[in-house]
Amino acid sequence: MALFAPPLFVLLWATGFVLARLVAPHAEPFSFLLLRYVVAGAILAGFALAVGAAWPRDGREWRDGLVAGALLHGLYLGGIFWSVGNGLPAGIAALVAGLQPLLTGLLVGPLIGERVSALRWTGILVGFAGALVVIAPRLGVAAGIPPLPLLAAFLGVVAITFGTIWQKRTGGGLDLRTNTAVQYAGAALVTLPFVLLLEEGRIDFVTDVWIGLAWAVFGLSIGAIALLLVLIRRGAVAGVASLLFLVPPVSALMAYGLFGETLTLVQMVGMGIAALGVALASRG
Repeated sequence: MALFAPPLFVLLWATGFVLARLVAPHAEPFSFLLLRYVVAGAILAGFALAVGAAWPRDGREWRDGLVAGALLHGLYLGGIFWSVGNGLPAGIAALVAGLQPLLTGLLVGPLIGERVSALRWTGILVGFAGALVVIAPRLGVAAGIPPLPLLAAFLGVVAITFGTIWQKRTGGGLDLRTNTAVQYAGAALVTLPFVLLLEEGRIDFVTDVWIGLAWAVFGLSIGAIALLLVLIRRGAVAGVASLLFLVPPVSALMAYGLFGETLTLVQMVGMGIAALGVALASRG
């Protein structure tokens, strides 16, 4: 687990950007996310009931799971999906998402008493620099960035930052299967009002949407999230967050292989810098 979970998590998490590109033309973002949460939650709940997994014992544990789901899934993914769908360039969105490990490093001390060593801070800063180099060729629109989508993306990053800290603080003794099912209930509850207020519920069930939904449920909502929760439980939150610096490089490689997007020498250098930063942060 210690050896394979981090790289597998990065690989799975990076597919989310490919998924968004695949589904975006055929479905409204909040409507697709709501369907994803409901299906994933139902599958996990059914599995948990079948194997007799322990459910939360009291109102506090139910509350903790619902809050974690609202932050980790509903508000984070909702903010990123909506911002990209409303004019925020993907490169800017990825750059904003790269702020998450920095915010985590700043907040884990005051909120949960986790000390971030000088070596880990060095890794976080080096990782951010590497991610910035990878994203740099896609940042050709410094002017004219829509402010509201930019704010939505940033608020989404703030949400996942607090979500990882909340999960570390409250989810240590809970069964991951039932806790994740409860999280998707929280994500669905916070997403439903956005669907009702902002969208028409449009989802065109073409082949790309079926493929995207299947991968979103099993690859991301079950596979990647399970790995994330295990990593949060077993490691320092700041070190786990630093893994997200590897997501832009891996996404760039996937876009190169699947969509023929260009991959420059500068970006490849940035990938190496990001990997070095994550290695330092993990050792910290």
